[in-house]
Amino acid sequence: MTLSQRMPDLAALEVLLAVARTGTLSAAGRESGLTQQAVSARLAALEARTGVRLATRTTRGTRLTREGVVVAQWADRLIRLAEEVDAGLATLRDDSRSRLRVSASLTIAEHLLPGWLVGCQAAAVREGRTPPEVVLTAGNSDQVIEQVLAGAADLGFTEGPTVPAGVHSRVVAHDELVLVVPPDHRWARRAGGVTAAELAGTAMVTRERGSGTRDFFTAALRRAGFEPAPPALELSTTAAVRAAVLAGGAPAVVSRLAVEDDLRAGRLRHVPLPGLTLPRDLLAIWTGPRTPPAGAVRTLLGHIHSVGGSASGQPPAAR
Repeated sequence: MTLSQRMPDLAALEVLLAVARTGTLSAAGRESGLTQQAVSARLAALEARTGVRLATRTTRGTRLTREGVVVAQWADRLIRLAEEVDAGLATLRDDSRSRLRVSASLTIAEHLLPGWLVGCQAAAVREGRTPPEVVLTAGNSDQVIEQVLAGAADLGFTEGPTVPAGVHSRVVAHDELVLVVPPDHRWARRAGGVTAAELAGTAMVTRERGSGTRDFFTAALRRAGFEPAPPALELSTTAAVRAAVLAGGAPAVVSRLAVEDDLRAGRLRHVPLPGLTLPRDLLAIWTGPRTPPAGAVRTLLGHIHSVGGSASGQPPAAR
């Protein structure tokens, strides 16, 4: 049977479902990795191709017509079936499970991914499967996004505050940024901590531009109404930032994952930040359909979900 020219493609149907789930073009765009204008254009093109009025735009959002609701139900079944076919094809392809290119931000690459990868390999061996060969590249969040968008990585892990257009994402773990100083620093004796204003006016040791940690901290300060002072030192790795603070340098705001051992041993002190909370989501990102690609990508993400996102297998702390 030959399908008519009126039959839409899966990408167009995914946009329709995103509109149905969210109720607005802007929210559908965020979910789909598209601009609001692109969602509107694709929805209009879908209506033109099918010859069916699918949605009504109002001041309160976008509502599906009765015909649109029916088409969305069909689209949901069709996409679910397509995902099953995709997964089934993956089981027939050796290459889909034999090699996985991963790009990860430094915090995730150094503190979480080793445990995830070892656990995923062990699970494959227990189940009689051949674990995939993993090629890992570490960099800052901007570099990870560039590699995923360019097709140089099958899966990325980032810690930045935003998800760019063109990629889909899933929260895989939670983290918190903390202000740390050497034990002899004047802030180490501050029972009440440091205000956002004082922190913003202090030159600190920071990561380079494009780092998810730096971008997240800068965004948090701006939400509080402050711009950070120029850094005292700008370093390209979390390990270098930690070493600079341990050597008696300026304070730093870093991932708790990177300094947990130092805090427990008393080599560094955690300084409270009243009025400024810095919990953050750590994300997996990929291109293509909203469902992670079948094969090694989906297997790794499934393992991470099964262990609660932590390297040790214990669920992350509640936020």
